[in-house]
Amino acid sequence: MIDWQTIDTVLLDMDGTLLDLHFDSHFWLEHLPRRYVELHQLDEASQARLTKEQLIARITDMQGTLSWYSLDYWSQELGVDIIALKREVQHLIGLRGDALDFLQWLKTQHPRVILATNADRASLALKLPLTGLESYLDAIVSSQDVGAAKEEQAFWFALQEIEPFDPARTLFIDDNPKVLESAREFGICYLLGIREPDSQRPEKVLKEFVALDRFADLMQSSPTV
Repeated sequence: MIDWQTIDTVLLDMDGTLLDLHFDSHFWLEHLPRRYVELHQLDEASQARLTKEQLIARITDMQGTLSWYSLDYWSQELGVDIIALKREVQHLIGLRGDALDFLQWLKTQHPRVILATNADRASLALKLPLTGLESYLDAIVSSQDVGAAKEEQAFWFALQEIEPFDPARTLFIDDNPKVLESAREFGICYLLGIREPDSQRPEKVLKEFVALDRFADLMQSSPTV
């Protein structure tokens, strides 16, 4: 239960929370491995499957680190233009369900709404114009800005310096349980996960956090939900 009268700040994740994670899942697990093979002119018949597995393993090994979220890092490491390849499938970028309705509703409730994302500035430059998110946000803070991923305590201390907030009066919504754990360690009081961050993949089970099916569950006319 959330008493909206006790909430001054709403921190929102982007990918998998406001945006459908399908774009990112498809890009990193399907589109990039296939285009990597094509661009490096490998023999698909004999090498593509192994190369795809190695590439995905290399990507997932970096999960949770600042480099994992850096498009410049992967462009340099893989020798391809990641932004250009993302633009090839940018039609898959889209809002989750009733995310826009929720953002509009938050405007009427008047908490400070901050996008707290691990997406780097290159990714934001691609996605924000296509989704219209920016007009609903009071501030945007990327892990690239502070030099630490949200999985690290350093991110939250830096965020609080940039955009002061009271953890006891803050709601944070994210689809990543490790990020939610980090936010909880920092002391953020109200934490919610996302049950279906990727519309094309099975629902996630978040054992330690309440997970939302829809943002409509939070949009009530009364001050409590």
